[in-house]
Amino acid sequence: MERNAISIRPFIGAKDFNLSRNFYNDLGFQEIILNANMSLFQKDGLGFYLQDAFVKDWIDNTMVFLEVENVGRYWDMLLSLNLSSKYTGVKLIPIRVEHWGREFFLHDPSGILWHFGEFKK
Repeated sequence: MERNAISIRPFIGAKDFNLSRNFYNDLGFQEIILNANMSLFQKDGLGFYLQDAFVKDWIDNTMVFLEVENVGRYWDMLLSLNLSSKYTGVKLIPIRVEHWGREFFLHDPSGILWHFGEFKK
């Protein structure tokens, strides 16, 4: 029996739902409002659900890895958005080289840690 997956969409929370919605729109995700407390954010066929829910232990332990084609270009693009001056608590941590490839980190307004990575080819 075949089991073909179509997508995977994690659920992430938000300390300030509207602020996080603005943040993810600024990142270039397209928002689809599902109801007053949840939106789907999509880009290039990938997506995640943002919820108007804040559980500190959950948020503090949430990490999302987004594989990108070119880490350097993605870094430059995010850097140009000046997110840390626009959103309190947002931090961009520079590119680092690992044995598997390169990555950098972005903390969203709630504290969720995003990894943006490019695997060695």
